[in-house]
Amino acid sequence: MSAQQAFVIIGAGLAGAKAAEALRDQEIDGRITLIGDETSRPYERPPLSKDYLQGKVERNTIFVHQPGWYAGHDVDLRLGTTVHAIDRDRHEVVLDGGERVRYDKLLIATGASPRRLPLPGANAEQVHYLRHVEDCDRLREVLRTVSRIAIIGAGWIGLEVASAARAADVAVTVVEVASLPLLRVLGPQIAPMFADLHRGHDVDLRLGVGVEEITSAGGAVTGLRLADGTAVEADAVLVGVGATPNTQLAADAGLEVTDGIVVDASLRTSDPDIFAAGDVARAYHPLLGRHIRVEHWANALNQPATAAVAMLGQDARFDALPYFYTDQYDLGMEYTGYTETDGYDQVVVRGDLQRREFIAFWLRERRVLAGMNVNIWDVTDTIQALIRARTPVDTTRLADPTVPLADLAPAP
Repeated sequence: MSAQQAFVIIGAGLAGAKAAEALRDQEIDGRITLIGDETSRPYERPPLSKDYLQGKVERNTIFVHQPGWYAGHDVDLRLGTTVHAIDRDRHEVVLDGGERVRYDKLLIATGASPRRLPLPGANAEQVHYLRHVEDCDRLREVLRTVSRIAIIGAGWIGLEVASAARAADVAVTVVEVASLPLLRVLGPQIAPMFADLHRGHDVDLRLGVGVEEITSAGGAVTGLRLADGTAVEADAVLVGVGATPNTQLAADAGLEVTDGIVVDASLRTSDPDIFAAGDVARAYHPLLGRHIRVEHWANALNQPATAAVAMLGQDARFDALPYFYTDQYDLGMEYTGYTETDGYDQVVVRGDLQRREFIAFWLRERRVLAGMNVNIWDVTDTIQALIRARTPVDTTRLADPTVPLADLAPAP
């Protein structure tokens, strides 16, 4: 490939920044343009619901690179800039104002946006969503100044913010339409642990009920009216009901889109010169034998290296197992692998579920699909080995903490 090829990356988040880094690590001399609609240079999002939200780390710790990295590595970083269209015929992206930027290879890393609730009162003052660092800054101020917050949605974002709010001595009510927090992700065997965890920290959990209205007075939030007719008083509301991949650019360009931009194992779209990575990509996973879209930090961190190699015309495939983590109160957790609500037939718990020191395994036909370690560390590699082996395990030994976990995994 010519050293003067032009690479354009749309989306200046973690995935976009790591793609620029990965391309430069390949020692290419070509032009790299990184375009993002935010005004802050690329940063990582997990701290926005964890340490940065709680004031445990400074703002300068969340950024992917130091301020001078982009100029020092000849990356043209365009912040506060919107891409309006992809002109595939001319191999150009069209920016706001009409400027066109040529590409030989294009990476779309546009991420996802919080799902909005079409509720009465949704535009009232002190209704918050959490995606951007500015959202987090506003929420930090909220937790310093209000006495009560209502959170709609008991997913990872909702529960992490609930933990941060309780650490700030703010009263918290969490409303969730499902019968348990994280039910879709963890299932009925493990999800009750998170309900107990938050109730143990005086979170008022309202489960199995929807929200009819965000109530307000004089334009300011006063609380929620629930579907069962009850009222929740609050000075602020956080909506955390999932995210939608930002696929409009790709769809308008005629790329294949199905709950994300559809890409192969090398992260190539239906156009051989266009790739996608991070939250927006629905990628074929060689180990799982299917397309999946994963909205987690590890994908945004690791997929760009594969995309960069493939953009340079080399063989590459992304087969890392999905991984994510959470910190809530005194609970630390890592989850490795992938399964859906109807994808497993057994859950095996190794350790003490009541003390929240255990590993849970999701299995199908005695094959490990996913594992979650709670307040137990340095087991992720072994869990990955069990998943990758794709062979039946002895579930009695798997559940027995006296049996070394490594004894159940095949040698690397």
